[in-house]
Formats: sequence, C-alpha cells, structure tokens
Amino acid sequence: MSNDIPTRDQVKENDKWDLSSLYPCDEAWESDLELLKKKQEEAGKFKGTLGNSPARLLEAIKWLSSAYMLAEQVYVYASLKYSAESNDPENQRKFGLATQAYTDLAAATSYFDPEVLKVKNIPKWIDDKDFDDCRVFLNKIVRRKEHTLSPGEEQILAKQAEIQETPSKTFEILTNVDMDFGESDGRPLSQGTWSVFMLDPDREVRKNAYNRFYGEYKAHEQTLATLYAGSVKQDIFNARIRGFDTAIDAALFVDDIPKSVYTGLIEAVHKAFPVLHRYYALRKKILGVEELRHYDVYVPLVSSVKTHKTYEQAAEIVKNALKPLGDDYVKTIYKGITSDRWVDRYENKGKRSGAFSSGGFVGAPYILLNYNEDVLGDVFTLAHEGGHSMHSLYSKNNNPFLSYEYTIFEAEVASTFNEQLVARYLTENAESSEMKTYILAKQIDDIIATLFRQTMFAEFELLCHTQQEQGQPLTVSTLRKTYRGLLESYFGPDMVFEENSDLEGLRIPHFYSAYYVYKYATGISAAIALSERVLNGGYREREDYLDFLKSGGSTFPIQSLKKAGVDMSTQRPVEAATRKFESLLQQFENQLG
Repeated sequence: MSNDIPTRDQVKENDKWDLSSLYPCDEAWESDLELLKKKQEEAGKFKGTLGNSPARLLEAIKWLSSAYMLAEQVYVYASLKYSAESNDPENQRKFGLATQAYTDLAAATSYFDPEVLKVKNIPKWIDDKDFDDCRVFLNKIVRRKEHTLSPGEEQILAKQAEIQETPSKTFEILTNVDMDFGESDGRPLSQGTWSVFMLDPDREVRKNAYNRFYGEYKAHEQTLATLYAGSVKQDIFNARIRGFDTAIDAALFVDDIPKSVYTGLIEAVHKAFPVLHRYYALRKKILGVEELRHYDVYVPLVSSVKTHKTYEQAAEIVKNALKPLGDDYVKTIYKGITSDRWVDRYENKGKRSGAFSSGGFVGAPYILLNYNEDVLGDVFTLAHEGGHSMHSLYSKNNNPFLSYEYTIFEAEVASTFNEQLVARYLTENAESSEMKTYILAKQIDDIIATLFRQTMFAEFELLCHTQQEQGQPLTVSTLRKTYRGLLESYFGPDMVFEENSDLEGLRIPHFYSAYYVYKYATGISAAIALSERVLNGGYREREDYLDFLKSGGSTFPIQSLKKAGVDMSTQRPVEAATRKFESLLQQFENQLG
C-alpha cells in the first residue's frame, strides 16, 4: 500500500469483505428493510394473548425470533457498509434506516417481556420439550423480572433507544471524519496510522506525531468531554430507572457477573504495580533516554529486528499457529480469512479505525481490519478477530437464534486465546535469538495492553460513573485530572507525561459502551489459563475448550468458563496472568544478559 490513504473505490475487490452472504445487492437489502417494516406493523397481534396457552406463546416466540433475525441481518449489512465508508451519504442513510428499524421493532415488541412475566404458568410450560429452543430465552426474561418495567414504560424506553446512541455516534463522526490530524513527517496522520507512528524507531517522529495528534484532541476537548459526560449520565439514567443502585450493577447483572470480579480485577492488578513499574524502568534503560515519555511506550524494545508480513503471510501464520485446535477449526478460519473474504483488510478514507468482528445468525462472521504490513501486532489482530469470528460460527451452528449470542465477557477469551497460540508459534519458529527476544517483548507489551491498560481504563470508568452518581459533574478538568492520576499510578515514577497526555481518556471509543473494557483484562486472564491447559493437555482439554465456543448464550459466562477449566469468580486467574507477565519479563531480562 502507498503512503496515501486510498478512497474506497481504489481498494482491490479481493481486499474487501464480500457481503453477499448477507445480501447479493443493495436492492435485496432495501426489500428486506420494507419487509421488516411490515413485521413491525404485525407485532401487536400477539399483545394480550401470550398467557392464553402454551401454543399461543410458542407462536409468538417463533414470530419474534424470525422478526429479530431479519432485523439483525438488515442492521449488520448496513453497519458493515457504514463502517467501511462512513463518509458515504448512502451508507449513512442505510445505517440510519437500519438503526431506526431496529428501534421501531424493539418499541413494537416492548410489551413482550412484561406480559410474559404475568403468565403464572410459565415455569410449568417451559419444561415441555416444545420449548427446547426458547427455554434459555424465557428463563432470562424471568430472571429480569425485578428490573422490567410496565409495557408502556418499556415502549417509551425502546422508542428512544436510538437517541441514546447520539454521544457514541457523534464521537465516531467527530474523531474519524471531522477531525483533521494533517501530516507528520510527510505522511498522513489519522486514527488508522497513529499506531504506525508510535512504533517508529525515530523518537523525534514519535514525538511530533504524538503532539500533533493530541493537539487536535485539545482543540476539541470541550466537545469530547461533553459527549462522554452525556454518555455516563445516560448509563446512570438507564440503571436507576430499572431499579439498580448504580450503572455498574446494571451492566454486570446482564451477564450475572459478581461486582467482586470487577473490583477484584483492579485489586489484583494494583498488587502487580511493582513488577509493572520494573518493566517501565527497564524500558527507559533499554531506550537510553533520560526521561521516559508517553510516546516511548509502544516502540519495540528489540529495534534491530525488522518485520514485514504481507496479509497472505499473516494468514499462513494464523493457520499454523492454531493447529492445536484441530483440523476443522483451522480449515474453517483459514478459508474464511482468505478465499471466502470475511475480511476487509486495509485502511481507506472514511473507514472506521481499529478492528472488529461483526456478523449475525445469517451470513459470514465478518472482520474489519486496518492491516499494516510493517506492524507485527496486526498479525495478532487478525488472529484475535478470527477468534471472535470462529466463536460466532461455532455458537450459531450449535444454538437456536434466541440463545446463540454469547457475552462479551466470553468473547474476549476466544480472541485472546488465539493470540496466545500465535505468540507461542512465532517464538518456537523464530529465525534467530534476536527474533525470539523480539517476540518475548511483544508478548510482554500485549499483556500490558490487554491486562494492565484495560484495567486502567476500567478503573477510569468506575471512577467517572461513581463521581457522577455522587452528584459531582464531569467536566474537562475533572476528567483529565482523574485520568492523569491513573496514568501516574499505572506507569510509575520513571514516566514523564506531556501536558496533553491525559487527553487519551477522551479518545477511547469503548468508553461509550459502559463497563466493557474490563472484559479484555478478564479475557486475557482466562485465555492464558485455557491456552496453557490446551497446549499442555490432550484431546479432552481441546474438546472442553471447543465446547465452550459452542455453548453460545446457553449459560452465563462464569459457569461456561468454569466448565472449560477456569474459575473467573476468583482473583486467581488474574494473579496467574500477572505472574506470567513477571516470568516473561524475567526471561526477557535474561535474554538481554
């Protein structure tokens, strides 16, 4: 790829995802959008009749399943088109229509849960074999009884669901389209190229890009702070109106996660601060700088090793690394990320930054990347998102629509598990001791990024929500002060921050999905434990893990992970992950001599 960011029409077709598994053309999507609108009009025909008989309830559930499966298909197609080219007015129109259609369907069916909860015979009915495909679905509705409102109130909330997305949508448009980062070192600076600059061995290049990047954030700090404060207020409103004391209580209830898991994660990571600070002291020494700066923390410590992996080479690495998961898993993922075109590979103008896996019950489990051949981390990203996609595939192939969706808590296990296998493969097949040292350093940095950094983010979210819940408004000043305090605690005494370093707290997209990021940290902790169990075990250990992938939304995450071999209700997996980090650091120090 050239240094110029191409427009969408300049990207080769084989480098784009093939959305034909969803719709062969836009006209077919438009047709289903109209069909979805008709479904919305039909929704009321079951109102007031759900308790008439088991047969009537089953008829309504089957209709509900088909309606939401259609809504999901319509939405996924529109959202993928929008993510690939958000500056296209037609994609903006599609995404807006799909979002509105989903909101309208939710409003039209909002009577369903409250009415089900009034059916006295539900416990007896759902024991019948006819309810096999919807038993999990109904049991989860019954569990939400205490936090379910009246039909009228549920309808009001459903109708304003799209409005609640305004802060996150505005944030995306502002940071991905409207904000202009210009050029640095003669190259375009953007959300997508930011990581490339931070990996550059030339410190002056990193410094200039860093200052220019955060200078643009400084110019929009009031808007960004207002957007995030609005998002936090919305979280708190949603929690309190449903009878939860706090936003975190509401967020954790959905997955049946004890609050002690969240606070225990933070506690366990805090205990590991000494070894984390030891790492930054070592980084400062290796880089040979008088002051370690924030733009120094991502550049590889083994700078003499050059890496260049084409996308095709990355796919081969992923295929070979994942062999411990068996032939079926490997053949499926390799075909998906190459010839079946699940992946939208490279950056283009208007494309969403970062990476994700997204799909539904219908169609392929698609992957968005902004792949850079000179960033080894992007090989890991392909494996990571491939883990999500394979999780989705196994889940939908082994569960009915109403219970195929697994939780994000579980999702981050499947993705990070794959990264663990890639790290092991690259270490075992390193061409030199220098490359082994490089991969070792990469593993260390990845644990920092996924365990320590995401826990810092999680702590920031908790502090911000708690501050607002206690009646203290969130402002640019308070947000920056809170984030700077965390930066200083996590990075330790060897780090010197820039004036605008704390603006990082205003640029994290995941903060607009409250209490999401902690799942990356718990995910890597579980993934480390399970990957070692599979690699050191045999057939049974592998099948336990694959059964976990197949379980989908059939049970809650703590239970499904316990069956796979790790108990996340305790701090032990997190403590084990921090010990692995210390072990890797010691090995790295030994390699350096």
